[in-house]
Amino acid sequence: MNPLLERLADFLPVFLAGMAVNFEIAGIAIALGLALGLPLAAMRLQGGTVGNASTSIIALMRAAPTFVVMFFLLNAMPVDVSAWGVPPIMSGIMTVALSLVPYSAAYIADSGVEALQQLRRGSPLGGLLFLPNVTRAFFVLVMSSGAGAAIGVPEGIAVILRQAEQLPTLGDKLTLFAIGVAFFGIPLQLCFAGMSLAQRRLTRMVTRNWEEALPRQI
Repeated sequence: MNPLLERLADFLPVFLAGMAVNFEIAGIAIALGLALGLPLAAMRLQGGTVGNASTSIIALMRAAPTFVVMFFLLNAMPVDVSAWGVPPIMSGIMTVALSLVPYSAAYIADSGVEALQQLRRGSPLGGLLFLPNVTRAFFVLVMSSGAGAAIGVPEGIAVILRQAEQLPTLGDKLTLFAIGVAFFGIPLQLCFAGMSLAQRRLTRMVTRNWEEALPRQI
């Protein structure tokens, strides 16, 4: 039997297990990003010293390279510290998730500022534009979580690399890479397209509402 076909027979379930790790990492990062980004958005709207400090923090997080943050955490954070009988939390998965939090929090803070401004203007629909933005950020985090392959986290990209190493020829390796990238990228691109469509429709609804409300205000 062709080695590639033999490898493909076992590839999909192992790859799906790896993708579950990607979604786990993204879920942790988006949750922590919401917890950090929304307060920063509220602080930014206050203006003054508080607003300036929030703006500086957001800009710093936006500029933080994921790989640099990841390797800093990997080397600076103790991996075996536990308290009150709770197992250590600085696993590889948590390290990658925390490295994505600066991007997540900065993106959510930027989107949150716009959402809060829309709510203050009396536009709940405008505030709802925050939801597709957060969903898009989640899928970006799923793709970015592939950085975990660099430190041995068994996510989808790591599975593709590990499976390809077991094939004998370069052609078979490249074919498996192409299949893996398709499995990894195409569903996420479809999700991006769906979010863009939802955002465009919601934006049209918001614009229509403002156009209808404007004559009444005049």
